[in-house]
Amino acid sequence: MKYIGQSDYRHHSTPRIGVLLTNLGTPEAPTAKALKPYLKQFLWDPRVVEVPRPIWWLILNGIILNTRPKRSAEAYKEVWSERGSPLLAHLEDQVAGVSAQLEARFGNRFIVRGAMRYGSPAISTVLTEMFDAGMEQLVVLPLYPQYGGPTTGSTFDEVSAELTRRRWLPSFRFVSAYHDDPRYIRAMADSINAHWAEHGTGRQALALLSRHATALFNRGRSLSLPVL
Repeated sequence: MKYIGQSDYRHHSTPRIGVLLTNLGTPEAPTAKALKPYLKQFLWDPRVVEVPRPIWWLILNGIILNTRPKRSAEAYKEVWSERGSPLLAHLEDQVAGVSAQLEARFGNRFIVRGAMRYGSPAISTVLTEMFDAGMEQLVVLPLYPQYGGPTTGSTFDEVSAELTRRRWLPSFRFVSAYHDDPRYIRAMADSINAHWAEHGTGRQALALLSRHATALFNRGRSLSLPVL
């Protein structure tokens, strides 16, 4: 195997800490053509579908990829915005927010980036950019508070696969879950209270926390809240 990356430690460089925020993924456009490769990458992951590969290959390529992209594209068109995919837009905002806070406290010591497990920006591409920027320590934070094999576990697989291709490895920390961390719970409570204060919905609204999103329901209306 031919490894990539620098062969020697760069003593002249300033050590930097990389923070990689990851989410599930998104197609590049709300079209059947863009959905097909995205769904193929997503559904072929054994973490997502634990079916013997020969059987699943026939089902995926013979049926699902010939029918589902068009239906999924219609659903994506419903939520697509001027910034493109809402999930990617939120990820970009989260990266900008985390980066600004860390820079205010620690200067340029941190490199904060965002990547998608499936689709673009790909984890491998973003990690390469972070290595080129001088990253020597890496923290990976999947944006799923609770652990899940198809989400958190799959992200670990992809990050690990990329690191095994590297000649030099950074100090590495992977955050697998934080749903019960008091700081996360407090942040969620603050977000809900701020929404109530701004929109005047008060305690009559219903806060629904699901695996992928948080929303407030009041008199038939659904209002999305940021998870982080």
